Amino acid sequence: MSLLLLLLDLYSMVVLVAVVLSWIQLSPDNPLVRFTSAVVDPVLEPIRRLLPSFGGFDLSPMVLLLTISLLRRVLGGL
Repeated sequence: MSLLLLLLDLYSMVVLVAVVLSWIQLSPDNPLVRFTSAVVDPVLEPIRRLLPSFGGFDLSPMVLLLTISLLRRVLGGL
């Protein structure tokens, strides 16, 4: 169980790195950008399809991080 919680924490950090990298706007060819996109985008895309448009703001990472936090609480209580 603690391994799963650790993996959720690590994934949360990757999501946060992806958000910061999107603000910096590095080249899409940058290895760190490619890695974070490959790991995070497959999970964010379904969330983006479900969320309405917020005038150019992408709230999908926040929804993902809140979901991970909720999942951690549920799993941590078991």
